Amino acid sequence: MNAPCPARNLSGPVPFPLMAGPTPMSDYTWHIPDPVTQPDFYADVPLKRLVAWVADTVLVTVICVLILPFTAFTGLFFFPILMLTVGFAYRVATIARGSATWGMRLVAIEFRTLSGRRFDLSMAFLHTLGFTLSCIFAILQLASAVLMLTTPRAQGLTDHLLGTVALNRRANT
Repeated sequence: MNAPCPARNLSGPVPFPLMAGPTPMSDYTWHIPDPVTQPDFYADVPLKRLVAWVADTVLVTVICVLILPFTAFTGLFFFPILMLTVGFAYRVATIARGSATWGMRLVAIEFRTLSGRRFDLSMAFLHTLGFTLSCIFAILQLASAVLMLTTPRAQGLTDHLLGTVALNRRANT
């Protein structure tokens, strides 16, 4: 008799068929699409993540420029810190609400844990922290980009550390 799939208790609908099976690295069961049998979920994800990053950066810059008058323009002296703070808050809030930033929604990708779950607030915070550290240290950002371009699931450094993945969303029909 087969054991029930633990992923059936997920909150909200899962937009892809759940995959199970041991990984080469551990006996952890993954419930995300397999990149060999379902490559459409990973098609163009690195490029889409880049486009999403550009869109999110433009949006955060606009928000910071709108904040400047409320700082009596002293925000110009610490604009990079303002960008970092607003960007961090923006990413955590948007990822926690829909498992994707607005830029990611624009290009139809979203984050999932390896168990197939959407991000909650704590996972959104941890992923944003990893992303922010990668942005601060160029070598980490380079390593992340190389991983996204060379791994089957197009996972960046933070994704590998946290056990997360960015996937193409299934179109609503």
